[in-house]
Amino acid sequence: MRSANLLNDFAFKYVFGEDCKEANDALKSLLTVFLERKVNHVVVKNSEMVKDYSKMKNSRLDLLVEFDDQTTVDLEMQLRQTKDHLPNRFNYYLARLHGSQDMEGKSYSQLKETIVMIFFNLILVDDDEICSTFTMRKWSGIPFVKESEDCMKLITVEMPKVDLNKPLEDMNEQEKMIYYFLNCHKGLDDSKIKVMIESDGMIQMLEKRVETISDDRWKKIIEDFQKLHENEERIELQLELEEAQRQMKEARKDKEEARKDKEEARKDKEEARKEKEEAHKEKEEARKAILEADKKVKQMVCKMYEDGFTLEQISVYCSLNVDEIELLIKS
Repeated sequence: MRSANLLNDFAFKYVFGEDCKEANDALKSLLTVFLERKVNHVVVKNSEMVKDYSKMKNSRLDLLVEFDDQTTVDLEMQLRQTKDHLPNRFNYYLARLHGSQDMEGKSYSQLKETIVMIFFNLILVDDDEICSTFTMRKWSGIPFVKESEDCMKLITVEMPKVDLNKPLEDMNEQEKMIYYFLNCHKGLDDSKIKVMIESDGMIQMLEKRVETISDDRWKKIIEDFQKLHENEERIELQLELEEAQRQMKEARKDKEEARKDKEEARKDKEEARKEKEEAHKEKEEARKAILEADKKVKQMVCKMYEDGFTLEQISVYCSLNVDEIELLIKS
């Protein structure tokens, strides 16, 4: 069993992106299979392998491919299940790629098609479709622009969806190529790989590219790969720590605001209680005042009646009718 593994993004870029005819032929075969369109001529715009491990947020091991019609494809093998949110990451790649076109003095109808295609060794979408194309659509599913005019596409290839136990004769071209990606490190030890190498021209082409990776060169690639991803993990850990600190700060702020809101609510509740008590007190005092006034009126009416005033005279003086005066005298 050999060490070469196309799930390694260094190896993937080397096999498909090196500036040579064999790599270019392999790349055209790959794009033909997964874009499902004939690819006659492509140019890799970034065939160099990366030396600078510090630029974490730039696509370093992707393949930036340009077609004759200036369609550009950003192609990447994404092996690691990075904590840096993948859908947002590749949306960013697509937006950046599409926005990099020089449109000065041009109509927007002249925008060229841009595609980001990622091979994942994990499942993102809960369905059986291995190769999925995402475009801009309304929530209801209606396309934002006509399909023929849609020039931004995100294509995901979810390799774990391939049934590795399926008989070779039942596999389509996409499944065969993915099977090779996942198992090429086994070489002829894998019976399906052996049959494909013997009978499938496209796989033969890929196998020749993989065989060019010598043990010494592969060792260097592995070292570079480890350096890059150690740095990437370190930076992601730092970003994760910074995000955790930001969230803690926000949580403390929210907690303090909640405490203040609770204190304000408690104060408002206390104020409302006091106002209610005050209103009750005022109501009680008003009731007592009315009773006291009624008592004084009754005393005055009774006194006037005892002193010989007629009911009519008392009525005029106290602004009460005769019936009310009689009730007061009798009570």
